[in-house]
Amino acid sequence: MKTPSLTTILLLASVITSFACGAKPALPNVVIIYADDMGYGDLNIQNPNSKIPTPYLDQLAREGMRFTDAHSSSGICSPSRYSLLTGRYHWRRQHNIVNSFGKPFFTKDDITLPQILQSSGYNTAAIGKWHLGWNWQFNNKPSGKLKSKKGMQRFYLPDDIDWNKAVTGGPLERGFNYYFGDGTINFPPYAWFENDKVVQAPNTVMTSKNIGFKVKEGDWEFRPGPKVAGWNPYDVLPTLTKKSVEWLSKQKKHQPFFLYLALPSPHAPIIPNKEFDDTSRAGAYGDFMVQTDWVAGQVLAALKKQGLEDNTIVIFTADNGPEKYAYQRVEKYGHYSSGDFRGLKRDVYEGGHHVPLVIKWPGKINAGAVSKEVISQVDIMATLAAITNTKLTKTSAPDSYDISSVLLNHKYSSPIREATVQNTKKGVYALRQGKWLYINHSTGQHTKAAKGYNQAHGFAEFNTDSLLFDLEEDPGQRNNLQAKYPEKASAMDGLLSKYRQQDYSVRR
Repeated sequence: MKTPSLTTILLLASVITSFACGAKPALPNVVIIYADDMGYGDLNIQNPNSKIPTPYLDQLAREGMRFTDAHSSSGICSPSRYSLLTGRYHWRRQHNIVNSFGKPFFTKDDITLPQILQSSGYNTAAIGKWHLGWNWQFNNKPSGKLKSKKGMQRFYLPDDIDWNKAVTGGPLERGFNYYFGDGTINFPPYAWFENDKVVQAPNTVMTSKNIGFKVKEGDWEFRPGPKVAGWNPYDVLPTLTKKSVEWLSKQKKHQPFFLYLALPSPHAPIIPNKEFDDTSRAGAYGDFMVQTDWVAGQVLAALKKQGLEDNTIVIFTADNGPEKYAYQRVEKYGHYSSGDFRGLKRDVYEGGHHVPLVIKWPGKINAGAVSKEVISQVDIMATLAAITNTKLTKTSAPDSYDISSVLLNHKYSSPIREATVQNTKKGVYALRQGKWLYINHSTGQHTKAAKGYNQAHGFAEFNTDSLLFDLEEDPGQRNNLQAKYPEKASAMDGLLSKYRQQDYSVRR
């Protein structure tokens, strides 16, 4: 009989010890790619009439689970980002975006997703658009002046701000070990940030009248303010892509990581790089969406190259529905960015917050799965906490439901959520419960439709003080059932009031 080698004996001992000690499986890495102003119908795989190819995201959907009934908390940027990162409805804090040089959206009591992942040993990074505020060090009040349609506009000039001091209240204080980005591409300062300082102090001023570069759509989006000379908005997406790939290349297999890649696209200003011109049949916006898809593809390729793909959860979604230019896109190109849903960005109609969502985790989530479960982006926090065995406190993620049973194909009772709330404008709320959608106002519209658009597409305005829709029968929200089912509307209004009065919608 042949005597086992020393190597064989040591290997067997290692295996036996591993089983005896109950060795824990490696925690999964997490990558969230967050698009900006991307409509449900901009993801090609879920829009049969799409004029925009999205091959990388379509492949992600084929390899993961695609949700057909997923929602952002708000119909605008900052509130949805806050909710994604805290598991808390934004309206428990405020309703509006953070404007140029605005204070942080967060309060000292907020606990974030990166913070809880840090507590489980994750290396965390945010790359891209922040738009959640900083505590700037001002030398004086804004000294710049500019005439506008609303009167004299005041804005900060470079000398009004102390660029030498670290800027508090940003990503590093919300649980991220590292940050690199442009802050918000269409808001000053027009400069790169790394961690808690600008890389180079702004030394000139930009307004929408002196951008210095041709903008293909939405040049009005640029707010006036300090700029680094030579700052080029066309460099933003390529630079964020490069930085994300570089950061991923430095990650080690023995330490889990969390990357939050918040893209400034396809939000206006619409500025696809030259190589993406005419790659869609939906104009410059369509080309910008193609580039957005390409960026996601580069991140996915980097994960694969580093051997990290199999143990990484990739989440792709968007902060709200498409901007008002989408109406023109329908008329000119026949592309419906909102898909079959009514409304656009800012609306509490479905088009304002019904967003694409794809989640991939090889070997854990069934490839090609499609879920009709109604979920909200606030659910991502509780779900990742459950998957990573990270404990949530009683006050953290108060509106977040754990949907891991959906992802992992475990037995569960549907619906998981009692109800889901959407809001953009103060006082106007939508409550989703099963197939029913209740709006506590006479309209869900905030973004005014193009002339003749509603009539051409069968969208009527209503004369009731609240609205009720059956989304199974009427996903386009054309038939108001409030008068037919007043008891249902009243019950849903009561539940909405309950959520608004208490500080949570789900107990831990």
